[in-house]
Amino acid sequence: MSSGSKKVIIAALLGNALISVTKFTAAIFTGSSAMMSEGIHSLVDTGNQILLLYGMKQANKPADENFPFGYGKEIYFWSFVVAILIFALGGGISIYEGIQHVIHPASITDPFINYIVLGFALLFEGAAWFYALREFKQGKGKWGYIEAVKRAKDPSVFVVLFEDSAAMLGLLVAFAGILLTQLTGFIYFDGIASIIIGLILITTAIWLAYETKGLLIGESANQPVVQGIRFILQANKNIEVINEVLTMHVGPNFILANISIDFKDALTAEELENCIADMDQAIKHKYPLVQRIFIEAERSKHKK
Repeated sequence: MSSGSKKVIIAALLGNALISVTKFTAAIFTGSSAMMSEGIHSLVDTGNQILLLYGMKQANKPADENFPFGYGKEIYFWSFVVAILIFALGGGISIYEGIQHVIHPASITDPFINYIVLGFALLFEGAAWFYALREFKQGKGKWGYIEAVKRAKDPSVFVVLFEDSAAMLGLLVAFAGILLTQLTGFIYFDGIASIIIGLILITTAIWLAYETKGLLIGESANQPVVQGIRFILQANKNIEVINEVLTMHVGPNFILANISIDFKDALTAEELENCIADMDQAIKHKYPLVQRIFIEAERSKHKK
């Protein structure tokens, strides 16, 4: 994981911790359901960033006897846990709070405090969102945003970007709910805003869970990497048939490759060893993330 990813998470952690305290204080003084949901949202995000930092730390542990390929998938596991927490705590509690406020509505005593808090929250969340977006844009290259998320193998940056985007949208909904309640006198708007915030969080959580699931299970390297490995193999004159090129991301910066090849029958044992060593070196030089390569000599199924 890059140092930029860690900086993004730390920036979001500090911002959300301060914002959550402010939101809860405003909710207690004004009785706003939407503001209470926003406080819960920021508190959950704070806990999520702590989990992501823990996941990054665990993922950097060196390989050992029990985990010979290292702990890189720790970041995938904790990113998935973050998605579950957003769904269960952030979304679930916000919807519950909103429904309770609709069933038992209460007027907002001093909405001006909420506007001040929301204004500062938008400022801080906006800064964290911009920082996360800048880091994400640097890493996405020529891909579009959705394609970059699908191809990304380090979920730490796009998880924070998703969280911050949901937070920005939630703040706007909370602002609209409080404003409409004040302007119309229809006190149900505040509770409805809380329910909408919960739905935003649940939608974000489902998307995050979907994107991190593949990495957790064992997603292959991006197709340009797989095709590049095949191209290197095809350039070797000692290979008759390339049976399989199987890859898996063991971590954001660790690709495992398992290759099945039908070598030419005339090769001696020494020539075969040199051929395998040359391919191993060429692949690792071209793609440094491919850290472990297993090459299996296997007769092609189409060969009689």
